[in-house]
Amino acid sequence: MRTQQGDPVVLRNSPLLPDGTPMPTLYWLCGANETVQVGRLEATGAVNRVEAELSATEIAASHARYAAERDALIPANHTGPKPFGGVGGTRIGVKCLHAHFGYWLAGGQDPVGQWVADKIGAQRSDYLITPPRLIKVPRFTKPVAAIDIGTNSTNLLIVSPDGDELVREVHVTRIGEGVTDTRLLSDVAIARTLARLEIYRSLIEQHGAAKIRVVATEACRLATNCGQFFGAVKDLLGVTPELLSGDDEGRAAYRGALGGWSPTDEPTFVFDIGGGSTEFMVGTTVLRNVVSIPVGAVVITEKEFHRDPPRPEELTNAIGLVTDFLDDIVRDYPDLSSATRVIGVAGTIVTVAAVELGLKTFDASLLHGMTLTRSAAEDVFRTLATEPLADRLHNPGLPPDRADIIVGGCCVLVAIMRKLRLDSITVSTRNILDGIVAELLETEAT
Repeated sequence: MRTQQGDPVVLRNSPLLPDGTPMPTLYWLCGANETVQVGRLEATGAVNRVEAELSATEIAASHARYAAERDALIPANHTGPKPFGGVGGTRIGVKCLHAHFGYWLAGGQDPVGQWVADKIGAQRSDYLITPPRLIKVPRFTKPVAAIDIGTNSTNLLIVSPDGDELVREVHVTRIGEGVTDTRLLSDVAIARTLARLEIYRSLIEQHGAAKIRVVATEACRLATNCGQFFGAVKDLLGVTPELLSGDDEGRAAYRGALGGWSPTDEPTFVFDIGGGSTEFMVGTTVLRNVVSIPVGAVVITEKEFHRDPPRPEELTNAIGLVTDFLDDIVRDYPDLSSATRVIGVAGTIVTVAAVELGLKTFDASLLHGMTLTRSAAEDVFRTLATEPLADRLHNPGLPPDRADIIVGGCCVLVAIMRKLRLDSITVSTRNILDGIVAELLETEAT
C-alpha cells in the first residue's frame, strides 16, 4: 500500500523471522503522516471509545480473520512456535489502532480500522494498492524456478528473489495423450515432454536458479508408469516431480490466481480448466473448499469428439458430462453460489479471452483482469465448434497447438457458466506456477 506519490504506507511481512521467531503482526502501518494522525487519535482516549462503540463480537471476528490470513502463510512443514492472537497480536479487545488501521487499509474487513478511518477522514481510494510481498532475508539472492507438467502443456516460471517474473514459458507437450483409456504415458508423449524439459533446464541454468520445484497433475495421477517418467525427469533436472492431488493442485492454483490482486475478504470462486481435470476453489484471503473433477480439454476431446468438426450431439454430450459433475458440486458446496468475485485461470480461459479480443500476439497485460462475459464465451464457442480444425487454426488468438482441444475446453467453460449462471468472469493469466513459486519464496524467506 502506497500513497499516490509512491511513498509506502502499509507493508506486509512474513509471519516468521529468519530464525523462526513468530511475528504476530502481519500488516504494519509505516506511513509517516498516517502514523502521526492515528497516534494523535490514540492520545485522546480513542482505544476506550472504539471498544465502547463496537461490539466485542465484531472485534473478535476481525481478530479471527486477521489470524487466519496470517497463519495461512506459515509453511506446512514449520514445527516451531507460531504467531498468536489477531490484529497486533491481540486476542481480546483493541490494543493498537495503528495495527487495525493498517489492516483495514490493506483491504481487511476490520470495523476498528474503519472506525479509525472515519475519524481521520481516510479512504482506501486515496492510496495505491500493490501486490503484497513478504520481506525477504538478505541471504536469499538467487531466482527460483517452478515447472508444471500438466496433461496438455508443460510450463516454466522463473522469478527473481523479489518475485519479479524473469521467464514464463508455456508449451504443449501433451503428456496425457491417450492416458484416459490406456492408463499409460506413451513413449512418444514422454519423449516430447523430456525434450521440452531439457530446454527448460538450460533456461534455469542461465538464470542461476537456487531452487527448482517440479509438479505433475492429472495425467500422471492416472498413469501406472508415472514412476518411470519421474525417474527420467530426475535424471534430467536433478529433482523428482511432486505428484499433486486434485486438492493440492487447487490450492496452488487459487493462490496463484489471487497473487495479482490485493487481499480482500470478498467471497471468491476460482476455477482452473486444465487438460485432464478441472478444479473449483472457494474462499477469501483464506481458501475454504477445493474440489477437483476428472474432465478437462484433452479428456473431453478424446472421449466425446469423433468428427471434425464435432457433431451437435457430441457437443451436447460433452457439456452434459461436465454438468453432471457440477450438479454434485453445487449440492455439496452451496457457498459457491454466494461468491461475488469469480476468476478463471489456465489455458482454455486465457485462449477464449484472446480469441474474443482477436489478439494476433499474446499480451498478458490485455488479458489479465479482463472481464469475459458469458455471451462472449458462447460466441467464441459457437465459432470454434462449427469450424473444422483446418479453418479453426486461422482464428487470431488461438495458438495452433491448442486448436485441436480448444472446443473441448470451451464445453467445460460454457457448462460452468451456464450451470452456475455466471454473467461474467475475470480472467487471470496467473496460475498454479505462481502459487508454487510463492511457496518457494516463502520457504526461503522463513
